[in-house]
Amino acid sequence: MNFEGLDPSLAEYAPALHPALDPVLDPHLNPSLLQNVELDAEGVPLEGIAVPDSVHIVEGMYSELHTAVSEVGVPVSVSHFDLHEEMLWVGNHGGHATSFFGPTLERYSSFQVNSSDDIRQIQSLENGILFLTKTNLKYMSRGGLIIFDYLTCTASCSRTPRSPPVLCPSQYTVEVPGITIMRQSNRFFFCGHTSGKVSLRDLRTFVVEHEFDAYSGSLSDFDVHGNLLVTCGFSSRMNGLACDRFLKVYDLRMMRATTPLQVHIDPFFLRFIPTYTSRLAIISQTGQCQFCEPTGLANPADIFHVNTVGPLIMTFDVSASKQALAFGDSEGCVHLWADSPEVTFNAYSRETDFALPCMVDTLPHLDWNQDLVPLSLIPVPLTSETLLSDWPAANSAPAPRRAPPVDPEILRTMKKVGFIGYAPNPRTKLRNQIPYRLKEADNEFDSFNQVPESPIGREEEPHLYMVVTIKYSKLGLEDFDFKHYNKTLFAGLEPHIPNAYCNCMIQVLYFLEPVRCLVQNHLCQKEFCLGCELGLLFHMLDLSRGDPCQGSNFLRAFRTIPEASALGLILADSDEATGKVNLGRLIQSWNRFILTQLHQETQEQEGPQAYRGAGSSSFGSSRDSVIGQLFSCEMENCSMCRCGKETVRVSSTLLFTLSYPESTEKPVKDYEFAQILKRSICLEQNTQAWCENCEKYQPTVQTRNIRCLPDVLVINCEVNSSKEADFWKTQAEYAFQRAMMRRGGFEITKGKEISLGEWKELGNPDTGHSYPSVEELKNIWIPHAIKMSLTKNKELDVCNWSESDELSPSDDPDSVYVYDLMATVVHILDSRTGGSLVGHIKVGETYHQRKEGVTHQQWYLFNDFLIEPVDKCEAVQFDMSWKVPAILYYARRNLNAKYNLVIKNPIEASVLLAEASLARKQRKCHATFIPLMLSEMPQAGDLVGLDAEFVTLNEEEAELRSDGTKSTIKPSQMSVARITCVRGQGPNEGVPFIDDYISTQEQVVDYLTQYSGIKPGDLDAKISSKHLTTLKSTYLKLRFLIDVGVKFVGHGLQKDFRVINLMVPKDQVIDTVYLFHIPRKRMISLRFLAWYFLDLKIQGETHDSIEDARTALQLYRKYLELSQGGSEPDDFRKVLKALYEKGRKLDWKVPEPDSQSSPKHGAVFPPVLPL
Repeated sequence: MNFEGLDPSLAEYAPALHPALDPVLDPHLNPSLLQNVELDAEGVPLEGIAVPDSVHIVEGMYSELHTAVSEVGVPVSVSHFDLHEEMLWVGNHGGHATSFFGPTLERYSSFQVNSSDDIRQIQSLENGILFLTKTNLKYMSRGGLIIFDYLTCTASCSRTPRSPPVLCPSQYTVEVPGITIMRQSNRFFFCGHTSGKVSLRDLRTFVVEHEFDAYSGSLSDFDVHGNLLVTCGFSSRMNGLACDRFLKVYDLRMMRATTPLQVHIDPFFLRFIPTYTSRLAIISQTGQCQFCEPTGLANPADIFHVNTVGPLIMTFDVSASKQALAFGDSEGCVHLWADSPEVTFNAYSRETDFALPCMVDTLPHLDWNQDLVPLSLIPVPLTSETLLSDWPAANSAPAPRRAPPVDPEILRTMKKVGFIGYAPNPRTKLRNQIPYRLKEADNEFDSFNQVPESPIGREEEPHLYMVVTIKYSKLGLEDFDFKHYNKTLFAGLEPHIPNAYCNCMIQVLYFLEPVRCLVQNHLCQKEFCLGCELGLLFHMLDLSRGDPCQGSNFLRAFRTIPEASALGLILADSDEATGKVNLGRLIQSWNRFILTQLHQETQEQEGPQAYRGAGSSSFGSSRDSVIGQLFSCEMENCSMCRCGKETVRVSSTLLFTLSYPESTEKPVKDYEFAQILKRSICLEQNTQAWCENCEKYQPTVQTRNIRCLPDVLVINCEVNSSKEADFWKTQAEYAFQRAMMRRGGFEITKGKEISLGEWKELGNPDTGHSYPSVEELKNIWIPHAIKMSLTKNKELDVCNWSESDELSPSDDPDSVYVYDLMATVVHILDSRTGGSLVGHIKVGETYHQRKEGVTHQQWYLFNDFLIEPVDKCEAVQFDMSWKVPAILYYARRNLNAKYNLVIKNPIEASVLLAEASLARKQRKCHATFIPLMLSEMPQAGDLVGLDAEFVTLNEEEAELRSDGTKSTIKPSQMSVARITCVRGQGPNEGVPFIDDYISTQEQVVDYLTQYSGIKPGDLDAKISSKHLTTLKSTYLKLRFLIDVGVKFVGHGLQKDFRVINLMVPKDQVIDTVYLFHIPRKRMISLRFLAWYFLDLKIQGETHDSIEDARTALQLYRKYLELSQGGSEPDDFRKVLKALYEKGRKLDWKVPEPDSQSSPKHGAVFPPVLPL
C-alpha cells in the first residue's frame, strides 16, 4: 500500500471545511476551559481539567470520570490505552504525544514525535511505544527517548476524515491502494477500503478469500468480535455522501449479511465492548453515544452525550479491561468515561516507573555543633568547576589547625634519646580522632565525679539521649570501649536483644532497695518466673564493676508469658527497627504488667502451686507480698445512680494514671502538679453503668477514694497526644513564671522581654539571691518531693513539698507521708527511628557504699549501657518537643528503714544432686555423667572443667561496605544447648558431673552441628534420648558453683558465660585461650593446642563438650608444668614462641594422622575410664 497514491482529499483536512480542526488556538474557544489550566512555554497544559464534584459514577454504567487537555486548540488525532501499564496515550495533529497515568489522568510524559506531521496511530509494546506518522515509524520509550526511527517503512497507512489511522505488520506489503482500516481475528485479516468494501485475507499469505460490499459511498469504521462483523459508513445520495444509520452485520460462519441494525445517531466510530454480552458502542462525530446489541433493536433511551469542548469527536478507544472509554475532540481535550470510580485500564498492569524524588530532602541532618560528626555524611558531586566555597586568594588566608596541648602525663614520663622523645600511651583519648573544633582547656573535664552541665541548656544536641549502639568487629565485643560510655562502677544493659526497650525500667526496679532484696531472695520451681529471672539479673548487676550486663534470660522468660503477648508487649524485630510502636505508651503498659506479675509471683508458695496460672487481675490480699506492701493501695469505688442507688466496692491498685482536665478554655488554667495528682487519684467521672435497682444501664457518677497511702507512688503520665503535651508545656511555663517571681519579685508576662543583664542579676549571688540558673528552671512542672496525708475522714490532701523540708512535730507519721522523687522514665522522640527510652534515677547511699565505698546520693542518666551523672534539675526538665515524660516513681522518705534488706542466697547444694530428665526416651544406660555425691561437694578454689555448646535462634544482620569489608549491624542470637562440667581433682578427675541438654521453646534456625554436636531432636523432650533439662535448672547449678568459689577451667569461656548470661568474677576463671597466648597475636584453637602439647586429636567431625572440657583441664595441668607454677616466665615464653612458629608453618591446621606427630608426647594424666 502506498500512501502517496491515495486521493489527497481523503488524507488531509481542509481548513475551509473544518475551521475548528486548524491546529491553532480557536479565538471562539470557551474561556472557562482555560481558567484552571496552566500552560508551559510551548502551550502544553500542565494540569488536567477535573470533572465537577457533582458528577456521580453509577456502578455498571459508563459516565464521565475525568477530562484532561493534551494541547489547547490542536485536534487530537489518535488515542490509545496502554496494554502493559495504567496509561492513556494521546497524539495530535501537531505531532505531539502525551501520556496520562491512571483514572485521574495525571500527566506522565509529553514529547514531540514529529515536527510537522500528525500522529496517525499508536501501538504499545512491552519496552516502548510505536508512533506512526505520514513519513516515518518511530519507536520511543515511555519517557520519550528514541529507540529507533524509520523514515521509510514497508508499513503503510492512510487517513480519511472519517476513518481511524492504520498500522499493519511490516513483514508484508499489500499492493492495493485505498485500505484505511485493518482488524485481525484468529481466522482472517480484515481490510476496510475507502470504496466501502471489507476484504477478508488469509493470515499467512494475505490472499483475499472473501469480500463484502458494505456501503456505496465510503467506509467509516468496523469491528469484529466472535463470528460477527459490524460496519458503519456513508452511502451515495444525490451526488453526495450521507451518513448511513443502518449498521451492516455479517455472519462469518455463513459469510453472508444478516438483518441490518438501525441506530438513532449518525455512526462514525463503533467498537465491541464484550462484558456480559456482546454490546456495541456506536459514536457519532458530534459526541452522541449509543449502546446496543448487534442482533437486537436499538433503544433511544440508551443514547448518551459526550460533553466535548470542540465540536467534533476525532478519536475513540476502549481499554483492554472494557472498563474505560477515551474520546479525543477537535480542541485538544481527551475525555475519560468509566463504569466505576476505581477503574483499571488492564486486568494485570505492571508497576509504572516514576521519576526519582529530590534527594535533598532525604539527606541526613548534619549538626555543626558536634565535634566528631564526619562531614562526609553530605555527598558532594565530583566537579571540575569552581566551587562557591573556593574564595579567591586575596580574600582568604590559610589558618592551620592549632595543635592540641600535649598530655602532661606524656611529658612527665617521656624519655629522650637524642632529639626524639618516647613515652607510653596514657590511653586517655581515642586514636586518630581529633575534633573539628577544639574546646578551650578550661571547659574540658574528664572526671566522672563532676556533674556535667544539663544538656537542656547546652547549645549542642543532647547526645547523651541519643540511641546508643554497639559497633561489632571481627572480634565481636572484645575491642568495643564500653568505658567510653560508662565511667561509673554501675552496670548498664545491652540493647541488641529483642524487647530490650524495658532496660530503663529494669534499672529503676534494681535501684529500689526493697525490690532488689525481694527478688534476690525469691526462688520458685516455675520454669519461667520473672521474679526469679529478675533476681538472677540483679545479682549480676551487683557483681559487675562497670561492665554491661544483658537481660537475655529475663527477656526469654518474658516472651513466654501469655499475658505479655496479649497486652502487645512483645515486639517483633520489624516493629523495633521501623519505629512503628509508641514506646511511651508501651513502657507504661509494661510498668503496669511487671508490677502485677511480680506481685502475683511473690504471693505464690513454692511447690506444685507455683505452677498455677497468674491470669487474674485482682490481687486478693494485696498486703501478702512485699510488692503489695510497697506499691499497693486500697481503693474505695462508689457508683451513684440517678435513682439514688449507691454501690461501693473495694479494690487494689499498684499505680496511678494521670487524668488531665478536659477544659476548652483559652488560656489553660494554672495547675500545680499536686492538684492534678489528687484529681487523678480521687477520680470522679460520669459513665453508663448497670443499675440493679433500675434494672438497666443508667448514667452514674463514679467516685474513687483511697483508704491508705503506698510506700512507693508509681505514676503513669499518659502523655500520648499533642493535647497532653501542650498541657505539660503550658503548666511548665506557669511554673517558670512563679519561680521567677519568687526570685526577682516581678511577673513575667507574654510579650515582655527581659534584658540579659536582668537575667544575670536574678542569679547573681552578690544581689542577695542564690538560686539555680535560669536554664535550670525552664520546662519544670513536677516537684522533687510531694507531701500526702489522709485525714480521719479518709480525705486525701496532696501538696508540693521541698526536699529540704521535714514534717512538723504535729504531723502524724502514720497518716502523713513525704515522697521523694527517685526515678523518671522519659521517651526521647525521633521521627526516623521511633525514639528510645531512658531513665533518670536517684541512686541511694547503699548502692554507692557497695560500689564506690562512699555514702552520698546522686542522679544518673541510664541510657542502655551509657551511664552519666546528671544534675537533679535535668531529671524533671521535660522539653516536650523531644523529651516526653512516661513514668514517675516517688518513694517514701526513709523507706529502707521499714523493710528487711538482708539477702539470703536461696540456691542450695541440692541443685547439684541427681534430677529427672525431661526427655521421655532418656535411659540410665545413656547417662554421660555421674552426679556429685554429698561427700564430693565442691569447695572454694576447686577446679571445674567447663564447656558449652550453642545453637542459633536468629542469624546475624550484616552489611557489605564498598571496600569489601563486612560490618555487623546486629549479631546472631545464640542460645545455650548443652553445658558440661567435669571434676577437676580427686579420684574421679575428668569425670563429668553435669552434662545437661537445654530444652528450648523457641525456633532454632541453625543447630551448628559441625561445631556443637547438637542434632535436630536432641532438644525435643518427645524424641530426645539425652539428659534434657531447663535452662533455669542448669543456671542454678552454675550459680551455686560460682557462689561457692570454684575456679572454672575452659577454652573461650568469655563467650560461653556471655551466652549463658552469667557474671563470673575474673579470679574464678582460668581460660586456656589466654594462657597460651602472646599479646597482639592470634588466638589459638583448642584443637591445635591439644595436638601440640598433649598429642591428642580432638574435634574430628563434630565437637563434644565433655572432650573439650577434659582437654582444657589437661592443658591447664600442662601449663602449670611448663611454667612451673609461673616461676619461670622466660622459659614459658620460649615455649609459646615455638608454638607460634610451628602454627605459622602449618597454617594453624592440625596435620593428618600419618603426616607427622606432635612435638610433645603423652597426656598429663591417663584417660578416664568410660562410664
